[in-house]
Amino acid sequence: MITTIGGINTLDKVIMMGDRVLIRPQESNGVTRSGLFLPPTVQEKEEILKGYVIKTGPGFPIPAVQEDEPWKDSDQVRYIPLQVKEGDQALFLKRNGIEVEVDHEKYIIIPQSAILMIVREDW
Repeated sequence: MITTIGGINTLDKVIMMGDRVLIRPQESNGVTRSGLFLPPTVQEKEEILKGYVIKTGPGFPIPAVQEDEPWKDSDQVRYIPLQVKEGDQALFLKRNGIEVEVDHEKYIIIPQSAILMIVREDW
């Protein structure tokens, strides 16, 4: 099932939550190295895909620590940042993803734990 989200410049309004990552999957050409054509039903059964990271969430929330004045409300939420960054190329498990369509383009939302490897260009 693909959830559709539409509107003008909707991707700019998308905010990822927690350890979630928005990935634009790379289209495979449907041909194996030996030249065999793979129909879409076979391609969809592949468990590992690759794509580019478009947006990331803030990370894993850290539980609030009580300071010397426990009656004060602390609205400050702290996070452990994610390893993956926008622009990285990621190799990930498709079965952990949720497909969405934003402005007529397909994306996959996955948790960072579903990412197996990243390639970062700015090393």
